[in-house]
Amino acid sequence: MNIAVIGLGIIGGSFCKAIKKYTNHYVIGINRTEQTAQKALECGAVDEIGNASSLSKADLVILCMYPQADVDFVEQNGSLIKKGAVVTDASGIKRAICPQMTALAEKFGFVFVGSHPMAGKEKNGFDVSDADLYHGASFIITPCGADQKHVDMLSDFAKSIGFGKIKLSNPEEHDRMIAFTSQLPHVLACSYVLSPCCPNHNGFSAGSYRDVSRVANINSKLWSELFLENKEPLITELDILIDNITKIKNAIKADDKESLTDLLEQGHKVKVALGE
Repeated sequence: MNIAVIGLGIIGGSFCKAIKKYTNHYVIGINRTEQTAQKALECGAVDEIGNASSLSKADLVILCMYPQADVDFVEQNGSLIKKGAVVTDASGIKRAICPQMTALAEKFGFVFVGSHPMAGKEKNGFDVSDADLYHGASFIITPCGADQKHVDMLSDFAKSIGFGKIKLSNPEEHDRMIAFTSQLPHVLACSYVLSPCCPNHNGFSAGSYRDVSRVANINSKLWSELFLENKEPLITELDILIDNITKIKNAIKADDKESLTDLLEQGHKVKVALGE
């Protein structure tokens, strides 16, 4: 296939590098800044630096920008996308953009299949992209009404570049689960490092500090958009977290060892039962 990747940050750059490493597909890289696109070309991550007109020869278009930027790009350039081409996104939210993208697919004659690669790093940009970033990772597909053959094509493509598990979902389930598995930990990490103790952690910290604080190294602009676009599910998870923390806090405050032990044991049992 001819594959156009729009946005050559860590996610888009990793798609390009993985495609070139593991397949024979032809990769067209499209990026806002020419310098990054040139870097991708020079290192062999893309076969060609493209622009909007390049969409006419792409069989698969992978949108790797911020969620609303993905929609805006297709609104502006949808007429250039080849009829029948598959367009997918790599966005961490789905309810906010899937209806818009499905409507644009009907308008312009392409096929939209939503997706979300469950992989990343704390740092951003093409320089930290990696051909093996997706090795063994989960690839979530939200079909959004697309035919099974197009879902199968995207699934096969994901497996070909290293993804280990394909998970089918709908936008509602996707956003509800991502609020818990991805967004909530980022909120927790940022809240944690805002403690006045944090600047003095060196020498007092080990694995626990690293595990909890790791994702506080956050792209604030992107994650603010993700949080606000997924407000209701995230607030629900925050309420649950705050309630559980409050129970533990109250048990400590009351010197209630029995209740405290019970709360901690509940968490221990859940983790052991999951085996992860």
